[in-house]
Amino acid sequence: MDIEEKLKEIFAKVLSIKKSSVSDKSSMNNTSQWDSFNHLLLINEIEKEFGIEIKSSDINSIRDFASLKSAVENSLKK
Repeated sequence: MDIEEKLKEIFAKVLSIKKSSVSDKSSMNNTSQWDSFNHLLLINEIEKEFGIEIKSSDINSIRDFASLKSAVENSLKK
């Protein structure tokens, strides 16, 4: 399973939404379940699953699925 598919799986699980509804355009503005609390849960699950630590500055800049994917890919490169 590639990074994007795994992220979609985690995203859907944490936010209790269908995996098929997750796209790069999924954001805090158009996904009502994505609030500040679930944002932290999402980061926590991703860090555990991938064995990474996402920098605070990256966490604060995540506003949609595309930026989330980018932050994870950057953390995996280190």
